Amino acid sequence: MRPIRAVSGGLTALALAAAALFTAVPANAASVNYVALGDSYSAGVGAGNYDGSSGSCSRSYDSYPALWAAANSPSSYVSVACSGAKTGDVLSNQISALNSGTTLVSITIGGNDAGFANTMETCVLDGTSACLSSVAGDESYAQNTLPGQLGQVYSAIRNAAPNAEVVVLGYPHLYEVPGSCWFGISDTSRNAINGAADELDSVISTAAANAGFTYADVRSAFSGHEICSDDEWLHSTTLPIDESYHPTAAGYQYGYLPVFSNNV
Repeated sequence: MRPIRAVSGGLTALALAAAALFTAVPANAASVNYVALGDSYSAGVGAGNYDGSSGSCSRSYDSYPALWAAANSPSSYVSVACSGAKTGDVLSNQISALNSGTTLVSITIGGNDAGFANTMETCVLDGTSACLSSVAGDESYAQNTLPGQLGQVYSAIRNAAPNAEVVVLGYPHLYEVPGSCWFGISDTSRNAINGAADELDSVISTAAANAGFTYADVRSAFSGHEICSDDEWLHSTTLPIDESYHPTAAGYQYGYLPVFSNNV
């Protein structure tokens, strides 16, 4: 379901100006060997413009890693990020892309482990009570199980790429509350989902700090551009269905890319 809203050209213009200010090319970019790891938020699901050779991983040429590489011309760039990836998938299928020559790594991971994709389906289809119950289960998982899983992933990254700068990116709030949506899930559910994002980001931030990695918080960048805002950078329920609750191309370009660039 898409909210009824007025499109704000002024906000988009401001976003374009901000992106130009905060995506300066690092002086040593030519010596950077960059590997992007992670889930759909690193693959660029929701942006369109997918690399057909990436198959079900749905890696987009408009993902924030691809945009950064196109703008900065590193010595080498590869993305092994994959839609649906969990921490176990990073360990099994992605770590092998790293080596001692890797100098920059980015990653988003943890949302699928905690079950947020299933929770969004529950919230849309089954009402507020079921939504709150599912969110509570996700938060419990994030608090009690995810820290150990993230620790394993981050340790494996450091072992495989001992010379790399590692930037761990978080997840945005999905909803502006109250917002301009005239239908859909309740504001109670929307607030709970945003609270779950806060919990997830807190766990990821702590685990990244424990590993000695840089944590990059994208919530402020997406403020005013969530679902139900007047200038959305996130999909609501949409087709194809796997793009639902992911950034749009604008979200990757004006949300994730500047935040990543500022932390490299």
